[in-house]
Amino acid sequence: MQLNPNTSTLIFIDLQERLMPSIDEGQEVLAQCIRIAKIAQLLQVPMIGTEQSPQSLGSNLAEIAQFCETTFSKIHFNACLDGLIEILPKGRKHLILAGCETHVCLLQTALHLVDESFHVSIIVDAVGSRKPLDKITALKRLSVTGATLVTVEMLAFEWLKSANHSSFKEVLRLIKD
Repeated sequence: MQLNPNTSTLIFIDLQERLMPSIDEGQEVLAQCIRIAKIAQLLQVPMIGTEQSPQSLGSNLAEIAQFCETTFSKIHFNACLDGLIEILPKGRKHLILAGCETHVCLLQTALHLVDESFHVSIIVDAVGSRKPLDKITALKRLSVTGATLVTVEMLAFEWLKSANHSSFKEVLRLIKD
């Protein structure tokens, strides 16, 4: 199933101040999240952020928080248990996840969303864990349980559909940066 910006919602999981320095290749994960957030903004894709126990881990980094229409705090690793599904924009069955940690909060949230019959995609170059093996294993598990694995560039061009899209040049510039 192809992704469409008119039916997609981008969800950033726990890109928090005190967590990100511990994430393997955290700066690259953040850079890719910012890149896809800018593309989503151009294409009017709604964005939601989650924060795991922000009193302990801090808020989401400002570079990401600025793009999120809604950011909510959670105590469960699975954001659905704290109300994620209830705040999703209506009529958007494609949920695209990015963030941390791939093998904990992102995994548990994605699995629940798949169980709820959402079409879930994980942006593999925009997710991270403290240990590479945890990330790799989580992505393998997600792939076999119904989530689709995509990259930032793959998603961007799939959303655009054509070089004739009015935002093509702006998106291409963001991809090349």
